[in-house]
Amino acid sequence: MTPIPVYEREPYLTSLEVQIVTTGEEAGSGGPFAVLDDTILYPEGGGQPADHGLLGAVAVTDVQRVDGEVRHYLAAAVAPGSAVLELDWRRRFDHMQQHTAQHLITAVAQRLHGWKTTSFHLQPEVCDVELDAGAAEPAELEKLENAVAAEIRANRPVNTSRVTLEEYERLEVRSRGLPAGHRGDIRLVEIQGVDLNTCGGTHLRSTAEIEVVKLLGAEPARGGIRLRWIAGARVRRRLERDERTLAELRKLFGAADDELVTVAGLKLDQLQQTSRNVKWLTGQLAESAAEALAGRDQALTAEHFDGVDAGFLRQVAQRFSAADHAGMALLTATGDKGSFFVVAAGTECDLDVQEAGRRIATVLDARGGGSGRVFQGKTESLERLSEAVEAL
Repeated sequence: MTPIPVYEREPYLTSLEVQIVTTGEEAGSGGPFAVLDDTILYPEGGGQPADHGLLGAVAVTDVQRVDGEVRHYLAAAVAPGSAVLELDWRRRFDHMQQHTAQHLITAVAQRLHGWKTTSFHLQPEVCDVELDAGAAEPAELEKLENAVAAEIRANRPVNTSRVTLEEYERLEVRSRGLPAGHRGDIRLVEIQGVDLNTCGGTHLRSTAEIEVVKLLGAEPARGGIRLRWIAGARVRRRLERDERTLAELRKLFGAADDELVTVAGLKLDQLQQTSRNVKWLTGQLAESAAEALAGRDQALTAEHFDGVDAGFLRQVAQRFSAADHAGMALLTATGDKGSFFVVAAGTECDLDVQEAGRRIATVLDARGGGSGRVFQGKTESLERLSEAVEAL
């Protein structure tokens, strides 16, 4: 019989004296690893991420089952011998809260609504389960959340056990089925009076240690629904984050919480109207600037605009090039996003604008391109602008 690892026997143990049995280096991105005589670190599997920790003074960054052994992937190589293995308890306890909550949520969802679980994902921020439900109405989710909260308050014990295949087949177990070709004992996780499920992950001692579950919503997914949720300390961290955000918004808008959405909507409407006004005025300004430049009746006009972007410069150039005159222009601008230039020519000018633009780009050490009677580019510096004017 395969020995039961310490992470399964004693999931609350945070430190263990171990023997480093073998070491190796995995090709590619795997890096150095060690195989130990036993481990308190859970290897990734069943929807639960791997534990992290320390092997001596070296960080354990991943734990995986590979070719029948548990490999501890390390930040640096280690030598065989004795060492102390330490568990990143904060990460582990978070996983235990989320995973035990998943068992509870899915068991209650099946009991209340007949929603069977098809997959589970324990993510760093938000967890989700996929359920074979056609839809999830707000009232159904509220009922589910309230029922889960009641089971948390009931402080139901959570126990693990191993049974033979024959014993398993006689039990009423909620399961998505055993892996193909499974042999040996089967591990069961029981929430007393609520659920009996097959699982190899780490779990809490009781539902009370989940603390709280918050359902975040559901959306259609692969013929069913994906239900998103958080549990335990994640709820408190999210509440703290959201309260800081609300405090900033209250200060920014000068409004109470229940007024924030309305006030933000009004501000957005005002911003959109202002943006439309600015766009119209920018077009008028570009038109006036182009007319003034073309009206100078010069063979070459060089003009610099401070505090504008490439878009404004392009508008001026397009209007300048559309006018009936024989002049050409080198327009430059410096704004928040860098320095820009445009070469343009009127309809009666015989300048090869694209060839001229490429030459100016070379002088200014710039990148650019264009078509027809306009060439535009961006440069790190306009220090050689006088050379560019001379070249044109």
